Amino acid sequence: MTSLARFGLAVGHASDIPGGTGCTVVRGISAPHRAAVAVIGRATGSRELALLEPGHLVERVDAILLAGGSAYGLDAAAGVMRWMEAHGRGFPVGGGVVPIVPAAVLFDLGPCGRFDARPTAAMAEAACESATSDVIAEGAVGAGTGLTVGKVLGKDGAMKGGFGLAVREADGCAAAALVAVNAFGDVRDAGGRIIAGARTPDGTFADTMRVLAAGGPERTFGAAAARSTAPNTTLAVVAVDAAFSRVELQQIARAAAAAYHRRITPAGSSFDGDIVFALSPMEGPRAPLVQAEMLVVAALEEAIERAVRLARGRDGVPGLAD
Repeated sequence: MTSLARFGLAVGHASDIPGGTGCTVVRGISAPHRAAVAVIGRATGSRELALLEPGHLVERVDAILLAGGSAYGLDAAAGVMRWMEAHGRGFPVGGGVVPIVPAAVLFDLGPCGRFDARPTAAMAEAACESATSDVIAEGAVGAGTGLTVGKVLGKDGAMKGGFGLAVREADGCAAAALVAVNAFGDVRDAGGRIIAGARTPDGTFADTMRVLAAGGPERTFGAAAARSTAPNTTLAVVAVDAAFSRVELQQIARAAAAAYHRRITPAGSSFDGDIVFALSPMEGPRAPLVQAEMLVVAALEEAIERAVRLARGRDGVPGLAD
């Protein structure tokens, strides 16, 4: 059983199965975390990312929200704010607290449900309340509910994406990775083999990189992305159990992006909203930066693979279990 207790983190999901959307909250069990971010794609939807930059006044975050619903899903952050305020958690100010809740969204409007279904503030508040460090659900759940991968040939050739989690441990340091995979491209295993992605009518994998390099089915990546009917984002939260500065955490987040490029082809394009958040304790023992970087890459690679392996197909979109 994978536990996030050593990282001081709890994870909560809320899923709208008929609507094909959901959200996931990653919050401190009882304390805030230091955080940083790396923006990998160039088509993002986000909230409060500026405060994660080195030099910003606020060093801590109380939670990270990953939500479906495209830009509509950003409204769900209000539910995380409500839960945090009710529990007295947030940046202390005169008369109360202001919870610090960065968020990023995924486009899931329609492929596995309804276009008008979006995560709500009530769903996010419930996800905070139900958050746990143990027995965390993976696959088509929470932010992973309505996700798809392999869209170069359109919806009919796509497969289910989802939410995955993995932990890697070493002497003196451990890393965790949580990821919601909604990729335009294909997902590959550690040996480079496509395990989920765009399929041709006979069920074989088309190999998105090969299709795009050959100039088809559209002449540009943009046109191919537009016809996919499900724009693309992979959102990850990586965490380490050693304390790092904001600058070091930003390096860890950037290093973690290597997992995207190894396991998702292509990743980080002009039509992806890919983001990596990085978390560490505010205080505590330290570990070598390069060790943490290598561990988060390994954990995120495994989490990406788990996200699609544990997804289940429905609404006409097949998963690996079909």
